[in-house]
Amino acid sequence: MAKQNWKGKSHISWKEIESCVKILSDKIKKSGFEFDRIATVSRGGLVPARLVADHFNIKKIRIDKKKIPKRTLFVDDIYDSGDTFKRIFPLVKDSKNFTYATLIARKGVKYPKQLVYAKKTRGKEYVVFPWDKLEFERTKKDTKD
Repeated sequence: MAKQNWKGKSHISWKEIESCVKILSDKIKKSGFEFDRIATVSRGGLVPARLVADHFNIKKIRIDKKKIPKRTLFVDDIYDSGDTFKRIFPLVKDSKNFTYATLIARKGVKYPKQLVYAKKTRGKEYVVFPWDKLEFERTKKDTKD
């Protein structure tokens, strides 16, 4: 595994997650974006997508699909490098009717116009969510070798 240049870390608590989900849901509602489905990736986006789905009474979440239909809200945990967005965007059936929602957005990164986020990072710190603590510790350990 490639060595990471850790610029610190920021642990996000469940209480902060719940606050971010509320902020994000309110921003989505205020945006006027109308959707009838939620999509996500199975890694970091699964938990946030489930929490956002509750706010909109959406019962099914599309996970790791090859196509993203019209009127779909895509939910992820963080907009970091933009790699996930770049991988997902070509799968979108109607890019004018698509929103990419994240709990956290990396400060200092150029955002696509489709992005809605709850809050920004303070800097370049690694954000550790409750669902990826073990992965973070394992990755951190691997980079010391």
